[in-house]
Amino acid sequence: MRFLYTLAMYLVTPLIVLRLALRGFRSRPYYWRWAERFGFFKAPLNLRDSLWVHAVSVGEVNAAEPLIKALKRDYPDAPLVVTTVTPTGTARVRQLFGGSVFHVYLPYDLPYAVNRFLAGVRPRLALIVETEIWPNLYFACRRRGIPLMIVNARLSERSLRGYRPRPLRGMVRAALGCVDMVAAQSRTDAARYRLIGAPADRVMVCGNLKYDMPVPQDAPVAGARLREHWGASRPVWIAASTHEGEEQAVLEAHLAVLKGLPDALLLIAPRHPERFRPLENAVRSLGFAAGSYSVDGMPAPSHQVFVIDAMGQLMPFYAAAGLAFVGGSLVPIGGHNVLEPASLGTPVLVGPQTFNFEEITVSLIEEGGALRVPDRESLGEAVQRLLLDDERRHGMGRAAREVFEREHGAVGRLMELIAAKLQN
Repeated sequence: MRFLYTLAMYLVTPLIVLRLALRGFRSRPYYWRWAERFGFFKAPLNLRDSLWVHAVSVGEVNAAEPLIKALKRDYPDAPLVVTTVTPTGTARVRQLFGGSVFHVYLPYDLPYAVNRFLAGVRPRLALIVETEIWPNLYFACRRRGIPLMIVNARLSERSLRGYRPRPLRGMVRAALGCVDMVAAQSRTDAARYRLIGAPADRVMVCGNLKYDMPVPQDAPVAGARLREHWGASRPVWIAASTHEGEEQAVLEAHLAVLKGLPDALLLIAPRHPERFRPLENAVRSLGFAAGSYSVDGMPAPSHQVFVIDAMGQLMPFYAAAGLAFVGGSLVPIGGHNVLEPASLGTPVLVGPQTFNFEEITVSLIEEGGALRVPDRESLGEAVQRLLLDDERRHGMGRAAREVFEREHGAVGRLMELIAAKLQN
């Protein structure tokens, strides 16, 4: 089966190159460093016995941030390699760590590319964040004697179904047999990994690294400064990490909010940079008085909608807003990180599609820190109701913060496992 899988990967390689080219028309960074996706890169000479962390994109990089910082603290002499798949993930690595880690794109799961990559980074330990099962990569690590751990491991119901078709079962089971440890976020994730073939004695629950994410100390101060600028009593909500297909619903919800709260302000931050310009056009086509981060820096009192067209700038706006809708949840994306607003005591709204963060989202809802809207038509009413109810909104914010603080500790548990693995 792995032979057929590898053959298929080689056959689709021309399509992969074409896809890179087409995506480059929308986002120029896809043109840059594309050779790294096939294992071609110049590695620094000091990479021997590196600690390698793979995080697919922005969300995984943010989740891995406390782990990477702990590795830098506990193993200051070990070179650190961080791989990503997307340009936005790359930008986030650069923003968080600068030149203190070596960044390279993860190669496609082609044997020659994988072997060239491993020969370049020469890892002492491989740490794969969340949900990335690449058979050729995993088998290559085993052949080279590289310990492999899946950390902050999660597996949604949707992903579980994708890995369970009969033709894939044996290959996935064999690939997971190359993994030394699966450190799962929750009991549900651990059970799902066992269902797709991870050896039961190598699966344990460590908790979610995202609960250990650092909260920028200046975010509350920056948020207070924003509120002073637009007026402390002004009703403000933020729609973050939005996708095509739900941004129109958010803007329509704000039209409904403005009927009851004429001075309300919507802050909206698309998930992907290629959405910046189309969203700004949509905002203006609906007649909103609009501003943007790249042009205005911060919202003016006259703005009805403010587009945050920059990456890595959400936390001060989360701190400033009275309410946060977390996107990817009105469309079948599976939702995004609800812990960022929760960590700042900002109440959370989500749509029905939260399978990527189901346990965290359910926990917040059950504890009173978040509210789920059933569909796009309900969003405007829910936002307006909460913006008018200061007591309930503040109570939700306190509950969200309490959930975040209660669940700390995953990094410490994971670092103990890593230390034991490196000693062996």
